[in-house]
Amino acid sequence: MSPPPIIAPSILSADFAALGKACSDTIDHGAAWLHVDIMDGHFVPNMTFGAPVVTKIRPHVQRPSTAYGTGTFDCHMMIAEPKKWVKDFRQAGCDLYCFHYEAAVTSTAAENPADHSESRTNPKDMVRYVHEQKMLAGIAIKPETPVDVLWDLLDNTDKDEVPDMVLVMTVHPGFGGQKFMASELPKVRALRDRYPNLNIEVDGGLSEATIDQAAEAGANVIVAGSAVFGAKDPADVISKLKSAVESRR
Repeated sequence: MSPPPIIAPSILSADFAALGKACSDTIDHGAAWLHVDIMDGHFVPNMTFGAPVVTKIRPHVQRPSTAYGTGTFDCHMMIAEPKKWVKDFRQAGCDLYCFHYEAAVTSTAAENPADHSESRTNPKDMVRYVHEQKMLAGIAIKPETPVDVLWDLLDNTDKDEVPDMVLVMTVHPGFGGQKFMASELPKVRALRDRYPNLNIEVDGGLSEATIDQAAEAGANVIVAGSAVFGAKDPADVISKLKSAVESRR
């Protein structure tokens, strides 16, 4: 049996004029996590917000009492230099720091925003560093990245270098409201077949219309933005997404 369903609405679709309340209301509606999209205008063409906003919304949602628990801030770091921002987001209240594989293989090992380094980081180093900062570590892949680049990382015998979650993007990262890419689901199936106990997240175009495909493939962590925040009854949507995953475990 795969891990339990986790619904993680993306606050990128929330009302930014009342973001704290939107976050707390969403947890009250039955969401387990909140998906926090961080974009820097470099790794992706769009910009969102940074650690100061996370700091402000954190008091509106109780911290999880256990790993993966309700209230987890799942920070999806669509940024060019992921290692530089680990400490800032830990201090802001991030619980799960999910960086992109594509950034980890091209970025520096600098550990602070103002630092410069000639050394390079890599996915194993990033996972270890996030764990050292007492956060869960996730790794994300874009649609153009093959899933087998993750095998070496996930098969590692050093558990400090093994990610706690894999995020398979089902849209091209950078903008909300894109059409779901079912072409990415074979990656989810491959991950679930190889790693039955892994938390596998999908992000992009998830709704009541597409959840069955994602759940059938083996995803258990579901990111949904406009499908939840644009709904007349968000609690009902969250419940239906969760049930779809639960019925296929």
